[in-house]
Amino acid sequence: MYYLGIDLGSSSIKIALVESTNGKSLEVVQVPETEMGMDSPQKGWAEQDPEIWWQLVCEGIQKIKAVTGVAPKDIEAIGIAYQMHGLVIVDEDGKPLRKSIIWCDGRAVEIGREAYGAIGETYCDAHLLNSPANFTASKLAWVKQHEPTIYDRVYKFMLPGDYIAYRFSNTINTTISGLSEGIFWDFKQDGVSKAVLDHFKISSETMPEIVPTFGIQSTVFGKGAEESGLLEGTSILYRAGDQPNNALSLNVLRPGEVAATGGTSGVMYAVTDNLSVTECARVNNFAHVNYETGKQKNIGKLLCINGAGIQYRWLLNNLSVSSYEEMNRMASEIEIGSDGVCLVPFGNGAERMLLNRDIGTRIVNLSLNRHHKGHLCRAALEGIAFSFVYGFEIMQKDGIEPKVIRAGNDNLFRSEIFSNTIVALIEKEIEIYDTTGAIGAARACALENGDYANFSSFMKDDHILTYSPKGDNSPYKKAYELWKKELNLILNN
Repeated sequence: MYYLGIDLGSSSIKIALVESTNGKSLEVVQVPETEMGMDSPQKGWAEQDPEIWWQLVCEGIQKIKAVTGVAPKDIEAIGIAYQMHGLVIVDEDGKPLRKSIIWCDGRAVEIGREAYGAIGETYCDAHLLNSPANFTASKLAWVKQHEPTIYDRVYKFMLPGDYIAYRFSNTINTTISGLSEGIFWDFKQDGVSKAVLDHFKISSETMPEIVPTFGIQSTVFGKGAEESGLLEGTSILYRAGDQPNNALSLNVLRPGEVAATGGTSGVMYAVTDNLSVTECARVNNFAHVNYETGKQKNIGKLLCINGAGIQYRWLLNNLSVSSYEEMNRMASEIEIGSDGVCLVPFGNGAERMLLNRDIGTRIVNLSLNRHHKGHLCRAALEGIAFSFVYGFEIMQKDGIEPKVIRAGNDNLFRSEIFSNTIVALIEKEIEIYDTTGAIGAARACALENGDYANFSSFMKDDHILTYSPKGDNSPYKKAYELWKKELNLILNN
């Protein structure tokens, strides 16, 4: 028997099948094979059609069934991971009223900034553990302000994963972790934030029912079965945003454990039971997947770097090179520090860790007589790694002292230059595991009954390697200080 995991990203959707007894991955497929489209009606906006998400989920399920030969009757349950902070609004018939305003859309930044002052910074810090910023609540408020005729028809708002679960089950619900990522959760009151709803004048009637992160949330109904190719009655046992899910995929569940992700965006995600919010304007604080009201209040401190893997992909597309492997090879031929070339990689919109500044990508100290593609490739890997270290220093100011750091074997962490640069500067080991968010979402179905020991055993064969600090790290420190100097010049300009 098998668990099916869905990872709804902004670039693609991944579907995994794992054996329910031991968590062994049978197969992972991706749809579309290239990259999912994203609409940008105005600068800084980003939207996707939820109907297309569902079509691709169904396509991915058909694909993985065809590849593996697994029959619907052998799929016990579904786990869902999804791109965080998105907004889906539907009418009484469950039809989306507009395209989803997704995580990297910056239109609601000013609304969130105003709310932080109006609700009260001290109150937001203590109760929400965040400023409202550019999260789901602020995006819903943007629709209310700018598209009132659409807002008047809103029956329920949802996060992206809630919408996928709804299409399977015809049931609209959400989780505490999901509400916290939307800045709807009051950690002091252990309930939905009345202050946020009152400030934005959002009716509590539009909020989905709350269900546990683990356990039976809903079951596949007739139309969902017909469209997806799964059996009616199949249980949905888990749902979480992509970063809490990535942490769970790496067995990062306890205080002191940190998960790192180096995909399109970069993330440092640390679990803590400390409600310190010293850096809450730059570091997000959300209910982790194992947060329980009145009991275990584990918080996931999330630092996001928008300009990460997308920066390296931009170079791939514009340097006339054939692959990341070729770029990594060229970069490996260049000394630490890229002969003075610095690349500041923040070219993917406003960066929360820079207090929502949108400073773009900068390449400085480039000599047209001496530097070539290899220098740019090394400078990009180092610049992205430096942004991780810069973020790590911010998290340390917020009381995070990691016991272990784990990362998936994704595109950036495959690079020895990238990984060794981080390790040399933070002076901590990074363990690399061969797992994905889709596999983690599938495995999470095993936590229906809270068997964390069994879940942890699923990772025993996933470890690939460990990057450890070694030798003289002074060249890394020198290059990092030069990079920070250039960044500070930009920020202070």
